[in-house]
Amino acid sequence: MNAEEARRAAAGVLLPGFGGTALPEALAAHLRAGLAGVVLFGANVRDPQQVRALTDAIRAARPEAVVAIDEEGGDVTRLHQREGSPEPGNAVLGRLDDEALTAASAHAIGLELIAAGCTLDLAPTADANVNPDNPVIGARSFGADAALVARHTAAAVHGLQAAGVAACAKHFPGHGDTAVDSHLGLPVIDLDLEALRQRELLPFVAAIEAGVAVVMTSHIVLPRLDPDQPATMSRRILTGLLREELGFGGVVVSDALDMAGASGEIGIPAAAVRSLAAGADLLCLGTDSEPYLDDVLDAVVAAVAAGELPEARLREAADRVRGLADRTGTAEVFPRPDVRIADAFDVQPEAAAALRSTEGWTVVTLDAEPNIAVGAGSWGPAAAAAADPAGPGAFRFSSWPAVALPVDRAAPVPAIDGPVLVLGRDVHRRPHARAAVDALRSGGRTVVAVDMGWPAEDRRYADVATFGASRAVGAALLALLTGTEEPSWRS
Repeated sequence: MNAEEARRAAAGVLLPGFGGTALPEALAAHLRAGLAGVVLFGANVRDPQQVRALTDAIRAARPEAVVAIDEEGGDVTRLHQREGSPEPGNAVLGRLDDEALTAASAHAIGLELIAAGCTLDLAPTADANVNPDNPVIGARSFGADAALVARHTAAAVHGLQAAGVAACAKHFPGHGDTAVDSHLGLPVIDLDLEALRQRELLPFVAAIEAGVAVVMTSHIVLPRLDPDQPATMSRRILTGLLREELGFGGVVVSDALDMAGASGEIGIPAAAVRSLAAGADLLCLGTDSEPYLDDVLDAVVAAVAAGELPEARLREAADRVRGLADRTGTAEVFPRPDVRIADAFDVQPEAAAALRSTEGWTVVTLDAEPNIAVGAGSWGPAAAAAADPAGPGAFRFSSWPAVALPVDRAAPVPAIDGPVLVLGRDVHRRPHARAAVDALRSGGRTVVAVDMGWPAEDRRYADVATFGASRAVGAALLALLTGTEEPSWRS
């Protein structure tokens, strides 16, 4: 393999992000030179017509390009980041526990992605969220029970891939038992292989059996398997466990290499080389990768020349990525069972009684910075009311006085007369949010705290727990709060 061949092969395993809503000419040139594809984020999306024009431009530069996107449904959405997702999300689907519904939801997402010109959905999340303090998975998970998560992961894979888009089970070998966000640090899960087989690995086994096209790595350290490298860079985990033991033959994609858990100490180019050597095939570089794309290419080419990265490993990875272009949908029909999203909510009896009997609420929203995976966007009842302002629940909700409190710092709680409805996400994990709820309750008034994230088991700060904050969940909550009929979703 000469230098030119090595550079083209290296380009064929890279998946960068970029800024803006149009394809930069420099990135188009990289695509023409063999770049595997691109990953789209919320900043790349304005409206459906713009996204389709963007993906058409990508495909014009390279017809077989991978166009990837994180469209999980629920809280993590790129196509609907501004207005909120029309799908409820994994935690709600897991609590409803209807696999046909999960498959139908995933199929609807897949059809939308195909219409937008996307070929790889970086979903579903296959992590069993066994730690309520998990700062990055939470409601993105189908639940805490690994067997349930396995069933719904397989259903989601089936629904997505029947639409013609490649599905991606993430984050291998399981990110659910962490209290550290790998965007910001390096989580450690101190489990042995047998414990992983009994819990974390079950959803990935189910995904592989369902024919999932792609598995995404996680930037977590499992010291009993590999004390020196996070999973993204561990040959013991990616090749030994995922390939050889579990028999996965598809594409292994890295989680974004600009995350601190991957490159915080060694830099993105070195992380790229290590991940390829460990067994990854496609390297997701991050949200705006253009400034260092050439550095990554140079590092991979240099590693091949120095013998640090075998030529055969690079060729194998590039060949697998090219195979992602050969996917088509099916004619299968996915009827959506008639269910209510609110049936997934956990409503404490005292809260239910208060909502039935109380008028004149003041709405206090606890504004917290969302995690990087979720990103900024509309959420909850406000998203639902904005989408259908003429709806009876939206009109009533919008008439209530509203107060927003920041929870990234201490803030005085305003004097409020009458009952208070508190809206937050993952309130139990945020000290200032807990303090705000405690202060509101100290006045003897009626307070109903709604947690639209993953609540603590004691429900102290979750009189109502919705297990998600998508627009669809917001509409169901709006109906509950205002005593109106829950609207259908994706009807």
